[in-house]
Amino acid sequence: QVQVVESGGGLVQPGGSLRLSCAASGSSFMLHVMGWYRQAPGMQRVRVARITGYGVKSYADSVKGRFNISRDNAKNMVYLQMTSLKPEDTAVYYCNSVNRPGPWGQGTQVIVSS
Repeated sequence: QVQVVESGGGLVQPGGSLRLSCAASGSSFMLHVMGWYRQAPGMQRVRVARITGYGVKSYADSVKGRFNISRDNAKNMVYLQMTSLKPEDTAVYYCNSVNRPGPWGQGTQVIVSS
């Protein structure tokens, strides 16, 4: 399992950018496929991006071409670079292991609004 702490959220105007960070603790970080998830008010949590230990990435259609997930295995860090943000990207963003999920962190709030 991993334990995670997310950061980097905030208020941004439509069209703007944000970079989210996820600090993960636990052993064998490279064995974890890491994912970024989001939960909008009244909605279920959904995964928006994932990355394997070797850097293979995949995205939900809703964010493809706008979000980029990356990781630094030496630092046990996962990042989500978000560009061209839309109001519908407003949500609490979480990271977790996809293949060996641990407890959910507090998440980081992203609000896209003018």
